[in-house]
Amino acid sequence: MLRGGWIVIFRKYLLRAVMVIIFIAAIAILYSNWRPGNDITDGRNNRKHNGIWLQHGWLGDDPWFIRNKKEKKISYFRNKDEIEKLATLLRSHDITDVFPHLCPTSVNGYIPDVDEQQTKRFMNEFKGFRVMPWVGGVLGVQAFPAKDEWRRNFTNSISRLFKMHSDFAGIHINIEPCPDDYRHFLTLLDEVRRVLPEGKILSVVAFPPSTVLHPFTDVHWGKEYYRQVAKRSDQIVVMMYDTSIRFDKVYQYIIAKWTREVLEWSMDSNILLGLPVYDDAGVGYHDPKVENLLNALPAIHAGLSSFNGLPINYQGISLYCEWEMNVEKWSIYEDRFQHKK
Repeated sequence: MLRGGWIVIFRKYLLRAVMVIIFIAAIAILYSNWRPGNDITDGRNNRKHNGIWLQHGWLGDDPWFIRNKKEKKISYFRNKDEIEKLATLLRSHDITDVFPHLCPTSVNGYIPDVDEQQTKRFMNEFKGFRVMPWVGGVLGVQAFPAKDEWRRNFTNSISRLFKMHSDFAGIHINIEPCPDDYRHFLTLLDEVRRVLPEGKILSVVAFPPSTVLHPFTDVHWGKEYYRQVAKRSDQIVVMMYDTSIRFDKVYQYIIAKWTREVLEWSMDSNILLGLPVYDDAGVGYHDPKVENLLNALPAIHAGLSSFNGLPINYQGISLYCEWEMNVEKWSIYEDRFQHKK
């Protein structure tokens, strides 16, 4: 090939390389200037009715501690001073709704027993809170809503729990995964509603809307299913995490989008937006460097800012979870959401 031919080819590929570099640089600049979140620190989105998921030990009976080899922790959870300390901490952070773990059910649908004296002790210190035991399990492992007997035992267990402890504010149901359009879950909610005493809250853990970045219908719900769940529940607590996303701004964009969607779709059911504070590093579905309060709170603010005033069904946020909170995380919560003086 003549020298001139080589020069033409070289120039051709050089031009392509330059165009690729320019394109990449443009994308980098756009990403750098992209602001999907909204830093709001004046507390305008804090309605002071937030939630948090609590450990099993706060209500659990002796056999639970023995089965899980946690006997040494019984004295901690059943210490009146520790319960009072927890209540004071949560009260000072505008948390009113607490979900003490009572999972998983047995394969027959029976929810775990509580310790009678501990429950009385806990409820006495948590006066003024709405305490809603967190019940459910893994679909197909402990939870079988498609089975009539399982649903019957599950609802009877809930009924018995309220007869023993009428001061619980409601029940908090969490079944994972729960596929979009899963009609047996709706049947379960109808049956739980029938056994709940009048005035008690039916609270439901919900999955976020679908996204092309995580297109799995077993852990995402569509608009129509949200409406069906909302018709049957008083409160929906949405899990705004486990997205598998590895980029901060992409996560913020998705959370802002989800915030708008779930509030628009859930009608009169009160919404708590569940935010991640846990550090499960090394799992494919969660990166704690991305899914954390520093990224989630600006995203929530951005989603809420798209409304003309706070939606009437927006209650607040819920932290997952109490046992992963520390001084640093409470400080972020105070500065970026609560506006604690």
